[in-house]
Order: sequence, then C-alpha cells, then structure tokens
Amino acid sequence: MSECIKVKAYTAVVSFLMENFFMQPDMQNSPYYTGNTSYFVETQKVLRNTYLLLAVTLIPTIIGGAIGTSFVDFRFMLSSPIIFTLVLMAVFYGWIALIERNKESSVGVMLLLGFTFFMGVLLGPLMQHTLGFRNGAQLVMMAAGGTAGVFFFLAALASNAKRDFSFMNKFIMVGFIVIMLAVVANIFLQLPVLQLALCGGFIILSSAIILVQINSIVRGGEMNYISATLTLYISIYNIFTSLLQILGFVGGERD
Repeated sequence: MSECIKVKAYTAVVSFLMENFFMQPDMQNSPYYTGNTSYFVETQKVLRNTYLLLAVTLIPTIIGGAIGTSFVDFRFMLSSPIIFTLVLMAVFYGWIALIERNKESSVGVMLLLGFTFFMGVLLGPLMQHTLGFRNGAQLVMMAAGGTAGVFFFLAALASNAKRDFSFMNKFIMVGFIVIMLAVVANIFLQLPVLQLALCGGFIILSSAIILVQINSIVRGGEMNYISATLTLYISIYNIFTSLLQILGFVGGERD
C-alpha cells in the first residue's frame, strides 16, 4: 500500500474520532426522555434532514474523487509524509471546527459540502492504486456496496432499538487510543499486516459511532442535522476507504 494512501486514511480517521467523541451530546438529559410528542416530531425532522444532507454530500465527494483520481498527481506527498500528515490534520481540525461553529446557519452547509469535496479529492491516491488492478472497478463497487449495506443495517438497528447505545462511548474511546498508538507505530514500522489490522479497527470503530450517533438523534440527544451529518459522513468515508484497502490487498489482481 502506498504511503500517500496510508497518510490519507490516518488523518481522516483521527479527525473523525476526535470530532465525534468529544462533541457527543448528553443523551441522558434530553427532553426526548420526557415522552413529549413535540420533541419526538422534532427528532424525526432532524433525522430526515440528516439523511437528506448526507445524500447530498455524496455529490461533491464523487466529483472530488473523479478530479483526484484523474487529474491530481499525489506523488509529492511521498517526499515528506509525516509533515504532510500534520498539515492535513491541521486542515481537517480547522475545517471541522468551522463547520461546528456555523452549524446553525446555511454557512455550515456550504462548509460541509466544501469539506466533502476536499475529502473526495483525497480519495485520489486510493482510487488510483485500486484501479491499477485488473479488477479495480469491481473492487470499488464491492467496497461501495459493502459500505452501504453496513450503514443501512446500523441505521435500522439504531433507529428501532429501544436500548440506549451511549454506553458504547467507553469502548469508542478505548478503541481510539489503541488505534492511534498502532497508527503511530506503523508510520515507522510500515507493516502491511498491521495496516490491514488498522483498517479492520477503523471499520469497527466507525460502525460503532454510526450506531451511537443515529441512536442519539432518535433519542433527542443530537438536535443539529449539520453536526450529525458531518459525523456520519466521515464514518461512512472511513468504512469505505478501509474496506477498499482490505479488498485491494486480498483480492487485487495484477495484469
């Protein structure tokens, strides 16, 4: 796996987990627990708006992905991967902070769409690497289908379960610490097996956060659809990129 692909995956996951965990809403004090019907209607509105905006974010992502795959040469990242990682993380954290600061206005939507376009461009190295396989297009479709299947299953589970999944926050935090230690180690070790393990860890953690986030919306713990969309988008992004890396490693066919 090329270094630029690893850099992109690491920074995306770090930004997502930090934004999601430390901005997790307080579900236990939510008015949803009072049984107030008006709040139930409001949570359903937030959920609908979140799904709608999430669907819209796929458009700039696809456009950015096409540009990054076809027109951008990412070899410049190989000269200083650690420096590039730090710069990219700073951009991600700053962009996420701007979205959160403007999440009550249309500016937040525009910032989110710009962010998803940028994330689409960063798919370029992974897409270039994968499409270099004889069955690359098939692998991309499999990863996309698998990601969609995981999301729809988790969304249905989180929306219909009576249980409060906020207890998983402790698991998410512990998993975050373990994965970040492994990420730092693999920057120096460059072990393909550890990279695969990290991809699996990213998928598990991102799936857990999807479950917690959607459950939080349904229970009234998250009342802002822009913030919720940001969390779900980066989670889906991480599942797709991690799954694509795994498929490329185990099923990629060279000419």
